[in-house]
Amino acid sequence: MPIELPPVLVMWLGLVLLPLLPKNIRPAAFLAFPLAALILVLTIPLGTVVTMPFATYELVVLEVTQISRVFGIIFALIAFLCGVYALHMRDTGQQAAALLYSGGALGVTFCGDFFTLLVCWEVMAAGSTYLIWARRSDAAQRAGMRYLLYHLLGGSFLLAGIVIHAQTTGSLLLTTFTPGESFASWLILIGVLINAAAVPLHAWLPDSYPKATITGTVILSAFTTKTAVYVLAILFPGWPLLIYIGVAMALYGVSYAFLANDIREILSYHIISQVGFMVAAVGIGTELAINGAAAFAFSNILYKSLMFMGAGAVLYATGTSKLSELGALASRMRWVLIFYMVGALSISGAPLFMGFVTKTIIITSAGESYYYVAKFLLILASVGTFLSVGIKLPYYTWYHEEKVHHKELKPVPTGMIAAMAATSLLCIVYGIFPGLLYQELPYDMIFKPFTFPLLVESTQILIFTFLGFWYVRHKMTPKDYISLDVDWFYRKAAPYFRRVFVGWVNAFFDASERMGFRFADYVSYLSSDPVQVLRKFRAPSRDFDADVDRPPLSTPIMVTLLLTVLVAAWSLW
Repeated sequence: MPIELPPVLVMWLGLVLLPLLPKNIRPAAFLAFPLAALILVLTIPLGTVVTMPFATYELVVLEVTQISRVFGIIFALIAFLCGVYALHMRDTGQQAAALLYSGGALGVTFCGDFFTLLVCWEVMAAGSTYLIWARRSDAAQRAGMRYLLYHLLGGSFLLAGIVIHAQTTGSLLLTTFTPGESFASWLILIGVLINAAAVPLHAWLPDSYPKATITGTVILSAFTTKTAVYVLAILFPGWPLLIYIGVAMALYGVSYAFLANDIREILSYHIISQVGFMVAAVGIGTELAINGAAAFAFSNILYKSLMFMGAGAVLYATGTSKLSELGALASRMRWVLIFYMVGALSISGAPLFMGFVTKTIIITSAGESYYYVAKFLLILASVGTFLSVGIKLPYYTWYHEEKVHHKELKPVPTGMIAAMAATSLLCIVYGIFPGLLYQELPYDMIFKPFTFPLLVESTQILIFTFLGFWYVRHKMTPKDYISLDVDWFYRKAAPYFRRVFVGWVNAFFDASERMGFRFADYVSYLSSDPVQVLRKFRAPSRDFDADVDRPPLSTPIMVTLLLTVLVAAWSLW
């Protein structure tokens, strides 16, 4: 009999149990929790709904639909593979943060109300921020803070929209919004788009992911943006605005990926580009397009994580992740190169690899819905994808002889190699047998990716892109430059905002405090000897003499009696 238990609870159970175990067996014990969550996702029947009362509302803490199931499978699966990749790690904090983070993604995926979604949404932000700070460098600390502020901003928009929606409708249940339905829907959309790294709200991603820990970056690449895609798919399907946003993301991300020098930054910008395909598919909103968004998210999590695993292995072995400092590693990191190229060919849409059988669904859906310009621009983004991460990155990392030759390499842990091997195998199996994935998609469809036009189109893109790069490769030697992005505006303005909203405010309160103390001192001084204080208002002709300058005792007595008589006369009158 299946257990109707939210998978998030299985993941979060590890937060309690892992610290109780011996440190040396925690990495292996970590694997039990995503594995149990995956089994739970696969065994809970479709249509299962578990509710619980909350104040005057009813929360849906577990709702299993076809689309939540496909996202739940890949989230639990990649959490397990990331655990294998991190078997060498003994940092309990990172292990706990990974369970917190991935569990939050499962919580969002299987919830049916806005309150549960918001709680798991914010838990994800907390767990992912720790994975950045866990690198314990100054750059990581600053990037983690900017990352956290961005997600607090997104959470604030989401919370405001949920509150307005609940007050307007009297319900917290998730619903599908029609385009421009309400002010609340726009606020929720903005909050979700921030997590999706939509341009121009994207700078947090390439700023923070390259600065996280080696294993942390692999985990980060899988959950935040794909969870946002899932929420967009269930709340905002068919919003035309998302087509424009998605296409802009696809082109913008691939352009900056080509300019970047850090291999993890290149892959981070490519997350933006790849998520753009999914966002555009949600905007198209047809059954084929939603299937394409779900399938592409599934495949992207696998091959993008694989590529980050390869980049992490290079960083682990050499101590650097900059193209300008790498080269001549092919013979010494052969298996890492092979596994990385499986991911690179998958993301580039090469036939018989996973990306080919999923990306073509989105491009086909754009054509069938008569979005020909969007279709052309998405194909153009595919060209840039292969150029930057399929050719440039591996060439300058593993082959180019003009780079620094690393005489000593740290051995890559067995867990890293095993995780890359397993993920590569999945990319190939799903690429050859796409029906294994298609049967899990939200809607029934008849789609044959291995058609002559699609095969020719994909092959032409790969061949001519490679020839173009090979012709100009000597003119594209990476330099250690910084490409200015939209974060330049708030970084450049930060000192001025700090001066106005922090410096000036602090100065105002400091001045007010000083004036208050001075006034209190003056009142105290005036109360102790009023005559001496008043005497300072005229220029003294001699030194102060207490016997002469102080009034006789009779004076205050007479003043007191006179005031008493006046008060008595006024009261009797």
